[in-house]
Amino acid sequence: MNETSGPSLQERYAPHNACFGCGPSNAQGLRIRSFASPDDPEKVVADWTPQPHHEAFPGVLNGGIIGALLDCHLNWTAAWHLMRKSGAASPPCTVTAEYAVKLLRPTPSNGPVHLEARVVESTADRAVVEGTLVGANQKTCATCRGVFVAVKEGHPAYHRW
Repeated sequence: MNETSGPSLQERYAPHNACFGCGPSNAQGLRIRSFASPDDPEKVVADWTPQPHHEAFPGVLNGGIIGALLDCHLNWTAAWHLMRKSGAASPPCTVTAEYAVKLLRPTPSNGPVHLEARVVESTADRAVVEGTLVGANQKTCATCRGVFVAVKEGHPAYHRW
């Protein structure tokens, strides 16, 4: 898998997922595409291009959209990590337990944003992930840290992937 070709983690493991941020089957969603980095399989990367309706005001990406991008991208980073750590053939369904976004500067909406994330702590069923969003201005515009948990049967999200 690499950044520019082939199926994303979402397309490969959850093609029918309808999540607003990362669901390949949600035509109205953001449809982010996360990939294991070709240089470092512990790092997950994504590029996403905003449209004018994603703006807070002309030229600047909405903070809620930034939060959704980071939430979903970090969640998939956790799922990818937990899958690889356990030797499973597919990732566990993970959900966000908590996350915090720091908006460091306005994010330009005139070009793609680049997301990077990696797991900094993990147990068998949860991962703490840190990530960044770099804007078209090539500056880090937002950072995020979150806790993501693999859910078990009986949880409402268990079969969503």
